[in-house]
Amino acid sequence: MCAGKPVLDTKDRRVCFECVEEEFLRAEIEEDGHDGTCFYCKRDGKAFSIDQMADLVDTALSEFFYRTATEPTDHAQGLRVADVISRSAGIGEAAAEDIRRVLSERQHAEIEPGQTDFEEGQGPFDHDARYARNEAVNARNFERDWSLFEESLKRETRYFNRTAEAILTSIFGGIDGHKTINGRPIVVEAGPGKELAVLYRARVFQAEAKLQEAMGRPGRDVGPPPASVAVAGRMNAAGIAVFYGATDPSVALAEVRPPVGSKVLIASFEVIRPLRLLDLSALELVADEKGSIFDRSYIRRLKRAEFLRELSQRISRPVMPDNQPGDYLPTQVIADFLATAANPPLDGIIYPSDQVGHLQSPRRIRGGGVDKRNVVLFQKAAHVQALDIPDDAVISISDGSSPLLGDPPATSALWLAGNGIALPPSAPLMAENNEREVKYAVFEEVASATPSPELDDVPLKFLNPLIVHYVRGVTLDTVSSPVLRYRVDKREPGSHADTENGERAL
Repeated sequence: MCAGKPVLDTKDRRVCFECVEEEFLRAEIEEDGHDGTCFYCKRDGKAFSIDQMADLVDTALSEFFYRTATEPTDHAQGLRVADVISRSAGIGEAAAEDIRRVLSERQHAEIEPGQTDFEEGQGPFDHDARYARNEAVNARNFERDWSLFEESLKRETRYFNRTAEAILTSIFGGIDGHKTINGRPIVVEAGPGKELAVLYRARVFQAEAKLQEAMGRPGRDVGPPPASVAVAGRMNAAGIAVFYGATDPSVALAEVRPPVGSKVLIASFEVIRPLRLLDLSALELVADEKGSIFDRSYIRRLKRAEFLRELSQRISRPVMPDNQPGDYLPTQVIADFLATAANPPLDGIIYPSDQVGHLQSPRRIRGGGVDKRNVVLFQKAAHVQALDIPDDAVISISDGSSPLLGDPPATSALWLAGNGIALPPSAPLMAENNEREVKYAVFEEVASATPSPELDDVPLKFLNPLIVHYVRGVTLDTVSSPVLRYRVDKREPGSHADTENGERAL
């Protein structure tokens, strides 16, 4: 609401900081007020005019309160507007009533010629108008900015898009300073000694030969792909290699969407240096900051916090394959921004998996349960320590059909022991479903020295063992909805005796 022409003789009506108990308002008056005599306590000192106070109160009422019924009911127990002003600002009844009168007269003065004025008692600042406190602020400004951000990516350039950069800066600037309602950080650390120290990554195979090839050199086939073959994903454009992983093997398995009859190779990776990750699940529980309802910057911070609480769903919502090119564009740009332009830059994002179902994926941030979420490491952190496999190594794979596994004959056992190869623990050859259990082993014959792994600030390294999953079936988590069918008879009424009002369920 904009300020209009003063309606009270306010040049002699000023309120000093001594008459205001609300800390922010008191400090504002003491710092920015003009010297004068307070109309209410008659003391000399720094003071604001009632018009200035009305401006501040007007903003606070519109952002933090809503109007209720004039007569209190069981559902609406609002206070008279003057009482709301008095209690919120910590000022006396006389000053609060003068502020109310200014706001009321401004509202009536804004009525355009020809428009109907408010009837007595119906104006938003009339004497009997009542207000109650909102549970949360409205984040419509940030929602409008988000829509503008998505639209600008579709209609303008993706790169060097100043509109998108400005909007993302307003949303994510200083985000590492936020915490959840239970005091956990929004930006978490992964790595040695941290809660998140191991990540899992899966790849699906439909041909046994390709599976065994990947077992032999997993660094090439299970780690992040080279940039030349990196396809576009939720958090990366085509040609930009990132590390898509998970906090739990079951999530990694679900995310590759394996068909029945295929095999999935899952590798685990130790995080060997600290990484900073934005936790989208934590955004849902971001805490409101403390502040004054009369502070416009505080209002903006609250609006941002409210928007951030919804942002996790916006970023991690399921995307249908046909819509991926367009719907992935905003999240790809967000990843680019957080990796390069955010202050300070981040290494990746933790976000909910839309493949494991909400009941199977308890939010780690809420405490308890198993952490079942996705992790993406941006390009700069998507590097895995090279395995110490010589290029000229001859690699062979056994799937248990050779005498090298299971209960080997004495000659095989002696050969293995003589070459320093330890057998895996004995296990039955029949699984519970009476299918033969496959036990893989990888053998390397080397003729040259083992190379030293590259350690140039690489954040990840392989952990043994690799795990192979044979996909026997897929379980779906669904919600069913009946489809009702109706027929409407548009012919003359009375032509069908078996219809009522021309409509019936079939």
